[in-house]
Amino acid sequence: MPENVTEKKKVIFSAIQPSGTITLGNYLGALQNWVKLQDEYNCIFAVADLHAITVRQEPKDFRRNILEAYALLLACGIDTEKSPFFIQSHVHTHAELAWILNCYTQFGELSRMTQFKDKSQKHADNVNAGLFTYPSLMAADILLYQADLVPVGVDQKQHLELTRNIAERFNGIYGNTFKVPDAYIGQVGAKIMSLQEPTKKMSKSDENVNAWVAVLDKPETIMKKFKRAVTDSEAKVCVGEGKDGINNLIGIMSAVTGKTSDEITAEFDGRGYGDFKVAVAEAVIEKLRPIQERYSQYIENKDYLAEQYRKSAEFALRLSQRTLDKVMKKIGYLAK
Repeated sequence: MPENVTEKKKVIFSAIQPSGTITLGNYLGALQNWVKLQDEYNCIFAVADLHAITVRQEPKDFRRNILEAYALLLACGIDTEKSPFFIQSHVHTHAELAWILNCYTQFGELSRMTQFKDKSQKHADNVNAGLFTYPSLMAADILLYQADLVPVGVDQKQHLELTRNIAERFNGIYGNTFKVPDAYIGQVGAKIMSLQEPTKKMSKSDENVNAWVAVLDKPETIMKKFKRAVTDSEAKVCVGEGKDGINNLIGIMSAVTGKTSDEITAEFDGRGYGDFKVAVAEAVIEKLRPIQERYSQYIENKDYLAEQYRKSAEFALRLSQRTLDKVMKKIGYLAK
C-alpha cells in the first residue's frame, strides 16, 4: 500500500473540505492537477472533515457530504494504489498534533490570519475557538507527513507561511523534527470566474446558482447556465480588455479541450456568442461525463468506498504516528 510512497520522491500533502459541492472551478483549478501530481510525487490526500466543523453542520448532511466528496475525488482520478486518500477524522494523530502545535503558535499570529477575519464576519453568530486555531490544525495536517510541498491557493498562502513558522520554531527549540514545507508552484490551474459576475472567482457560495457549475450538474443544467453566461456587446469571440465574460468562457474552453485561446478565436471567427456558449457548454459536458459516470458507480458501492478510505487511513496513521511519537519524545512526554 501505495507502492510509490516508498520511492525517493518528494512528498505532497493536500486536503479538501467536504463542502457538499465541487465546482467546475475547483476541478479545473486544483483537482485536475492533483491527479497529474500522482505520477511525479508521493501524494497524500485527505477529506478535511475536522476543518469543516468550524461552521455548524447538520449531522445527516455532513455524513453524506463527506462520503460524496470522497467518491467524487476518486471519480476525478485519485488512485489509492498510488496515493493514500483518507478521511481526516479517521486518523487521530491530526487532532493530537494540532493541540500540541496550538501551544507553539502565537496568539498574535493567529489573530492576523485574514481568513479568520473574513469568516468571523460571515459567521458572526459562531466565532468559535476552532475557527481561530484552524491554521494550527492545517499545520498538523502537513507536518505529520513531513511534506516537502503543499499546493495552495491564494487564500491559503498565509496559512502555509504560518505552518513554516511553527515548524521552524519547534525545530529551533528541540532540534530537527519537522520538514519545513514549500508551496507547490507547478502548472497553474485554470482560474475559473463566475458566469454571472466574471470579475469574481466562481464559487458555490454565490447566491446566484447560474454563476457556477457543479461537477455533478446534469448536462441540461450545464447548458442552461452557459447560455445565460454574461458576455459583452461586441459579439466577437476573442480575448480582450473589458471582455471579462468572454475571456472567462475562452479560458474554460481552453482548460477542457486543451486548445489555445488563439485556436479558439480562429475557430469561432465570424460566429456569434450564442454559438460559442453552446460549444463551451458541450465541451464541459463531455469533460465531466466520465467523472459523473464513475461517481455514480462509486456512490452506489458504499463497501468499496469504505475499503478504500479505511485502507488509506491505516497507512496514514502508521506514517503520521512516527512524526507524532518523535514530537512527544522531544517535548518530554512519557512513552506508553
